[in-house]
Amino acid sequence: MNFSVNELEEKFRQENYISDQDILVPVYLALKLEKPLLITGAPGVGKTEIAKVLSRILDTELIRLQCYEGLDENKALYEWNYQKQLLHIQANKDSSSIETEIFSKEYLLERPLLKAISQPKKVVLLIDEIDKTDAEFEAFLFEVLSDFQVSVPEIGTILAKEIPVVILTSNGERDLSDGLKRRCIFLHIDFPSPEKETEIIKAKVPQLGTELTWQLARGVAYLRTQLALKKKPSISETLDWAQALLTLNAQRMTEHLVDQTISLLLKDKDDLDLFREKGGAKAMLKQTASAESSASGHTHGKV
Repeated sequence: MNFSVNELEEKFRQENYISDQDILVPVYLALKLEKPLLITGAPGVGKTEIAKVLSRILDTELIRLQCYEGLDENKALYEWNYQKQLLHIQANKDSSSIETEIFSKEYLLERPLLKAISQPKKVVLLIDEIDKTDAEFEAFLFEVLSDFQVSVPEIGTILAKEIPVVILTSNGERDLSDGLKRRCIFLHIDFPSPEKETEIIKAKVPQLGTELTWQLARGVAYLRTQLALKKKPSISETLDWAQALLTLNAQRMTEHLVDQTISLLLKDKDDLDLFREKGGAKAMLKQTASAESSASGHTHGKV
């Protein structure tokens, strides 16, 4: 990787990932130092997307390990191909070295971790939602993330041919261990400011009008900051809302339009009830107009 932080920022922009150097510097350092990058933040702030963008920038494969409760080493690292082993045993009953033969790499089923370190070319390894696994699995990862090697008892230690770019994400469902954090470069991503979210919408849904884009970004900011929602709208849900408004040929936000489409942002009945109790679309648009007025054209200039 022979580019600077500024060049990395430009490459992210070319991939329609709008970010600032608070995000890009940790990403850059993880790439340069070949250390795992642990990204935390609420669901939908763009953590997983960073791994996808990096795979495109580096023109390499993205290997994903989706974590869940109960995930174990077999599902993450490797399994033996028992059916193939059985066929080999039946065909070679008299072989004196049959045990050595069936416990060789030829009979390994590579799962994401082993596949990532076995590749001849540097890949991006995404370990998504690590907080959904238990502490034992987290400890198991230490060997992989520290030494980029895995141990298979029947074969020995397998070293990475090329150290992968490792991205771990966490939604914060549980605290991660100090051991894992110590092995990683840390990055926390908050929800973007309305100005930044406006840039994101313009990059992803450029057909939406400038005024509507700004109203949309301010409306989402109102929901996130002014209401105690169980589930705050994610960036991807903001973009879904933008696409919906585009589909409806909307030109400007109205109370009727908000009422018709608010379910794209609020997907919990208690959140919908709270939104309505606090004034609904009328309160949202009033807040949006107030923010627009206080910006006094400065923000519109950016848009």
